[in-house]
Amino acid sequence: MVERTKPTRRDVASSEDSGRDTRYHAPALKKGLLILETLADYPAGLSLTEIAKRLGYTVNEIFRMVITLQEQGYIQTGEDEKYRLTLKMFEIAHRQQPVHSIVTTALPHMRELANQTRQSCHLAVYYAGRSMIVAQVDSPERWTFGVKVGSIVGLLDTSSGNVMLAFSGERERERMLAAHAALPDAEPFDREKLDKSLAKLRERGFWMAKSQQTVGVTNIARPIFNLDGSIAAVLIVPFIERPKQGTNPDLDQVNALLTRVCDVISRLMGYNPA
Repeated sequence: MVERTKPTRRDVASSEDSGRDTRYHAPALKKGLLILETLADYPAGLSLTEIAKRLGYTVNEIFRMVITLQEQGYIQTGEDEKYRLTLKMFEIAHRQQPVHSIVTTALPHMRELANQTRQSCHLAVYYAGRSMIVAQVDSPERWTFGVKVGSIVGLLDTSSGNVMLAFSGERERERMLAAHAALPDAEPFDREKLDKSLAKLRERGFWMAKSQQTVGVTNIARPIFNLDGSIAAVLIVPFIERPKQGTNPDLDQVNALLTRVCDVISRLMGYNPA
C-alpha cells in the first residue's frame, strides 16, 4: 500500500497556479507569502526546519527569505529559535476600511461600556477560520481581565466564534467552517450538535456562558451588524464576579448595557433592523 502524504502549502499553491499565465510570476515573493501563511497557522512558532518541511522546500531555499522577513519586521524569533508572526501584518490590515471603520466606531462606546459595567470588553472579527481581537478596553477597576489586541483565538470554543457563526448567513457560515476545518490544529466536531447550538444562540440573541479558557470568567457576547445585515464584529464582556460586588452591575445588568451599546454601534454602521 502506498502511503499518501498530506500536500504541502507549496503543492497546493502550485496546483492553483496550473493553467495560469506564468510570465509575470515572482517566485521569491510567492515563497515569502507562503512562509507568512504557514506561520499564521502556528501561533506557537516553527523552527526553520519545520517551516521548510511544511512548505516542501529545503532550508537553503527559504533561509534568505526568512531572514528578510525578520529584518522587515514581519516575523521574529524567541529564545526557542522558533519563528512567529509579529503584529505588523495586523497593523497593515488594521488600516483597511472595514476593520478601521468598526474599531473607530466602536471604541468610544466600548469605553463607555467599560465605565458603566466596571468590566473590560473586547471586539472580535472573523479571520481565516478563527476569531481575531481588534480592540480592547480595560475595566476602570484595580483588578481587571482582558485579551491582547491582535490575539487569534478559536472559532468553535469561544464566545466570539460561536456568535459569528450563529449570526452569519448560511453560505458564509459554510465558508467559515470550511476554513476552520482546514487549519492544522482543527479538531473534529459534531455538525448536527453545532447546528442545534447555533440555532438556539440565534433565537436567544446573545451568548452567556462560563469561559472555556479562564476559570472565574463568564463571557457575554453580542453581534454588531453592517448596513446589509451581515455580522461586522462581536463585542464581548468577560464578566468577573467580585467578592464584594457592591453596587457594580450584575450579569443581567451588564447584558442589558451590552445590548444597548451593540445596538448603537450597529446603527452607526448603517444597520436598520426595521
